[in-house]
Amino acid sequence: MASSQVDSALQEIQAAPVGDKPSRYSALLQQITASSSNLAADLNAYSRTLLDDNLGVVVLRPLVSHFVEQFRNIKDPEVKIEVGENVIALLQTKGVGQYEEQDTLIKEAVAEACEETDDYRKSARVLGSINLESTQRSLTNDDKAKVWIRIVRCYLEEDDPTSALLHLNKIKNIIYSVQDKETRIHFQLSQARINDSQRNFLDAAKAYYSLSLESSIAEEERHQALSSAIVCAVLSPAGPPRSKMLATLYKDDRASSVENYSVLEKMFFDRLIPPHETKAFAAGLQPHHLALTSDGSTVLDQAVLQHNLVGASKLYNNIGFDQLGELLGIDAEKAEDYAAKMFEQGRLSGYIDQIDRCIFFEGEGSGERKTGQSERVVGRELRKWDANVQGLAEEVERVTTMIQTQYPEFYAAQTVH
Repeated sequence: MASSQVDSALQEIQAAPVGDKPSRYSALLQQITASSSNLAADLNAYSRTLLDDNLGVVVLRPLVSHFVEQFRNIKDPEVKIEVGENVIALLQTKGVGQYEEQDTLIKEAVAEACEETDDYRKSARVLGSINLESTQRSLTNDDKAKVWIRIVRCYLEEDDPTSALLHLNKIKNIIYSVQDKETRIHFQLSQARINDSQRNFLDAAKAYYSLSLESSIAEEERHQALSSAIVCAVLSPAGPPRSKMLATLYKDDRASSVENYSVLEKMFFDRLIPPHETKAFAAGLQPHHLALTSDGSTVLDQAVLQHNLVGASKLYNNIGFDQLGELLGIDAEKAEDYAAKMFEQGRLSGYIDQIDRCIFFEGEGSGERKTGQSERVVGRELRKWDANVQGLAEEVERVTTMIQTQYPEFYAAQTVH
């Protein structure tokens, strides 16, 4: 409840001549912001009286602008949120179209206060209520992008990549015309974080790596972006696209200074990663990196298992289900299942003999999903058989020719009927 002194002053101003009201409203506002013991209640009473007064737009708009100036200087975020929400609601009843600029400034200040109190979702909602298609104000694509990128970052702080992506897609339509360098960098970072959160790790690695090359950001931030790129590359599914990304990162001179360089090196050279190194790598990951998948394993578990399967293909031409399971630290059935999926998805080349319980490796995958696998295997075996028969026939012919050359009499006697 407002103080009795402020209530009395507001009643006197309402009864005063219209010509005296602007100066008296301004003086009272200065007094409230300078010495009020109950700032929120006094400002709420002041704003309610001001906007309920029968003042014309020409007189009222400068007073609202003065209020906004004083309001934005409030230090207490809780007070700013309470008062700001009240004023936003009052402006709605007055017809916000007449006060769009003031409405926008108040909403931006309230959103900032919400961020100070770690209420990022509320900040995003307030920013989302700003009219960016105004006919009263001239808004550039840079102006729109700055608001949308703030909303995106708020949703990412709330770990809500779906809502963040919704607003990021709005920026995608105008990003090529945005001139502000900081906004463009925040767009790249947000894109990387969303891909990371949604487990599109290969796309995230590419975006983080691109950020790590930006000379306009601080060295420490570039190093962090490179580290994030390595983490996402390690977590991405095994196959030719990841191999290219790993090669790019490994060949970067800065990579050796990153904490997870040893894992990157083993991944690049297709060396097996032992359990203790996997555990050390997991210690530095974020919660969504360690979320359980449908088969009860983590994303990291799957990434390392698939990598070790590729590593095994470099060591063996063929291997039994049980031996492969022992090598990967899983049961034989799961080892067969992982191998089958990687063959099918083109991330590894080979085939499975289920009768002999053996996996045959044929080198690196093409990256394309396989179809007609059984026909392909049968066709290959038939071609091998044909080649063997042809080779045997050629050897018989060669021996026959040698006999004819060295022992013509014997050869002639054998061919006489």
